[in-house]
Amino acid sequence: MTASPLFLAYRGLTAAVEPAGRPFLGWRLRAGKEDPARLGERLGRASRPRPAGVLVWLHGASVGEGVSLLPLVDALLARGARVLLTTGTVNAARVLVPRLPSGVIHQFVPLDLPGAVGRFVAHWKPDLAVLAESELWPNLVEALHRAAVPLALVNARMSARSARRWARAPGFIGALLGRTALCLCQTEADAGRYRALGAGRVAVTGLLKYDVPAPAADAEALAAFTAAVGPRPLWVAASTHEGEEDALIEAHLLLRRDVPDALTVVAPRQPNRGPPLLAEAQRRGIASAARSRGDAPGAATALYVADTLGELGLWFRAAGLVFVGNSLVPPGGGQNPIEPARLGCAILHGPHTDNFSDVYPALDAAGGGAEVGDAAHLAEAAATLLGDPAQLRLMARAAADAVEGRGGATARTLAALSPYLPSAA
Repeated sequence: MTASPLFLAYRGLTAAVEPAGRPFLGWRLRAGKEDPARLGERLGRASRPRPAGVLVWLHGASVGEGVSLLPLVDALLARGARVLLTTGTVNAARVLVPRLPSGVIHQFVPLDLPGAVGRFVAHWKPDLAVLAESELWPNLVEALHRAAVPLALVNARMSARSARRWARAPGFIGALLGRTALCLCQTEADAGRYRALGAGRVAVTGLLKYDVPAPAADAEALAAFTAAVGPRPLWVAASTHEGEEDALIEAHLLLRRDVPDALTVVAPRQPNRGPPLLAEAQRRGIASAARSRGDAPGAATALYVADTLGELGLWFRAAGLVFVGNSLVPPGGGQNPIEPARLGCAILHGPHTDNFSDVYPALDAAGGGAEVGDAAHLAEAAATLLGDPAQLRLMARAAADAVEGRGGATARTLAALSPYLPSAA
């Protein structure tokens, strides 16, 4: 497919600014967003040799995308392939690397600069490239195309808002999608949007996150936390974002009027949100403690900031009620409600849940989830459920039932990828 003028302009501009890549990484390093020992990987300089045999490269930008690929990693290893997994964030690496099977290589994805992605592709020479959700970087796509590496999008999604934006640059998105061999979508709506924007081979394989096991929890840590909380009513606001945390503090204050001994646990999506969240809660006169400081919730603690990585499984097991964040204020999009639902938690969420446009309606229809529009509505719903344990248990059971039996996306994805996989034997 002929590249559009905008596509060519992007490539020319990124080539011109490539010398600024290292200073840019230095700025990100000072902000705590890069691993100082692995900056070379972000410039396409591999820190590991390429293994012999068939190599499949999987990329998930952040924690959620990377975790969704774990069942596919296992399936590819079972076929005899070698696997390279890349992520774009330090937090994703910290969560995923301990969960990777032996032999899987992790690297940071290179910046989308022509030289960086060229070095990356030349070193790894993947037999198949698999990008999760919506990770379409022009220089990376072009480098794979020139190296004749088939490229597949898996777990692909496209919101109506994103589709409208891309429609303003049809040549640009058409050039990207025209260089993909396969687009495997979460829903029929996603598939229709990709087709309208120029994708060729499109199929619906479902949501990979249904196949991901529930997050683990350290048994001793869970026992210590539940012992510290005791019989107090407990709820968790999980994967919250900066724009909605003020509303959650307000909801906590309103809730305590009806449930004076309620303990609110707030687990921000980014752990660096912990200190400002704690400071704001304390400024509002709320007795607070923070996980990152080694605090345990005492009898007087009203709000507990769970600002650590990899412990969502602990909070979901400790609570029967979870508000899933990035959903209360626009633009939002919603975080993954499948994990708390699978662990038997009733789900509350805001109205902005486009990232899981099939999951939240299914939870709500089954009676396992409920939408809240603002802080007051959230506080009211939490007070009702915490005050009626029988109703809370029924809602939690409905949530678990709603997500059971909806797996199979990994098997369908692997079947669709199989024609592009050389024989590992």
